[in-house]
Amino acid sequence: MLLSSIFTGWLLSASYAPIDRWYLAPIAISIWIWILHKGKRSVTNTFIIAFSFNAFLLHWSSTYVGNIPWLILCLGESLLFLPLAWARKKRVVFFPPIFLLLEHLRSIFPFEGFAWGRLAFSQADAPFREVVAIGGVSLLSSVVILIGFFLFFISRNIKISAIYGFVLALLFISVISMPSMITIGNFKSLLVQGNVPQLGLDFNSRAKAVFNMHVKETQRGIADKDDFDIIIWPENSVDVDPYSNKEVRNILTNINEETGKAIIIGAVLSNSNKVENASILWNQGGVTTYIKRHLTPFGEYIPLRSLARNFSPFVDDVQDFTPGKVDVLHKVDNAILGPIICYELIDDSYIRRVSRNSNLLVVQTNNATFGTSAQSAQQLSISRIRAIENHRDLVSVSTTGISAVIDFQGNILKSTISNQPDHLFADSKLYSGQTLANKLGNWTFLLTLAGLGILGFITRRIYI
Repeated sequence: MLLSSIFTGWLLSASYAPIDRWYLAPIAISIWIWILHKGKRSVTNTFIIAFSFNAFLLHWSSTYVGNIPWLILCLGESLLFLPLAWARKKRVVFFPPIFLLLEHLRSIFPFEGFAWGRLAFSQADAPFREVVAIGGVSLLSSVVILIGFFLFFISRNIKISAIYGFVLALLFISVISMPSMITIGNFKSLLVQGNVPQLGLDFNSRAKAVFNMHVKETQRGIADKDDFDIIIWPENSVDVDPYSNKEVRNILTNINEETGKAIIIGAVLSNSNKVENASILWNQGGVTTYIKRHLTPFGEYIPLRSLARNFSPFVDDVQDFTPGKVDVLHKVDNAILGPIICYELIDDSYIRRVSRNSNLLVVQTNNATFGTSAQSAQQLSISRIRAIENHRDLVSVSTTGISAVIDFQGNILKSTISNQPDHLFADSKLYSGQTLANKLGNWTFLLTLAGLGILGFITRRIYI
């Protein structure tokens, strides 16, 4: 079973980028169920599957900090899978609600959670991906599990398989009957991927180098085409405080005045002994500033710093950022832009709020600290799911790529190549209204969990 468990974990990870084959996820779940159904060494096998899955999926986290932090992350995440071992033999029918509950737990605990490996985020190309607009990430993850159960039981118990098939059919039919949203206009953006002087933790070691690269690529974009409503730069594209650096401030103002277009920049603000990660709308008519609220643990602040120092020499290179306290939207003409800074993509509550109050989502991210790894591609898949979940067009701009233009159906309309300067022109639709998933909020998880629990008890009565 050792090799089977390792293979199952790898197979599940292969449904995510860089291999990115969505259909491997339900197949991996069906094999996982088979292993638990055998009933032997369920705790050991569950841990091996989980560790193998996390190790392959999150290998990008070792890019510049080494193997020890990566292995500790994988170990911690894998331990949170262990309650699945209880769903062995006949109790395997309760695997779905337990899995969903643990997935939700990992998204909020510890340190506000690490939801990177949720099953839904592997399904950006799945034909049934639009169920996420009905029941959010929880429902899409559950569909993957239910397909796995359908595959497992199809040759063992046709009644149970038929029940799962019936539930899946209802969900797929409900997607077809979803109401369409109202389009209130179009909005054109110039997305600037300026790149960085060098990949790694010290990507911004030379003052203004990243800023100057984004200025240069912006000038290229303006020379190509002037038919756009706004210029959007990525997270950390302004590597000095624009409010305290007069030269940087003047350059931004000149671009704004010469083009007559607003600029959204990503900057690090330093004031009153605080460091903040900001999305700033720089415009002649006024400035709006959003301070990132959901900070990245071990990237923008160090939990348990004195303990973490024993495991990585890079801990003291990370200065603790101060989180923002309020949501702020950027408004340009009839566009209400919802800023999402990198790690905030995995925060269900924040994404719902910003989508509810905006008509276009803007993801600003910096992937320079993960080199040429799969992190950027995995993050882009999450962006695609968020666009579908909230029926919003989405633009994602990165310092080093992948930058992309995504429509409300999760389709990538345009994208860049990683690690080279580039720019994109986006012509996005502005949508009003809310999806059912957005309206229900946290109830999507609770209702899905209850449904899976009821399904477990129904099938348990048959599977005796």
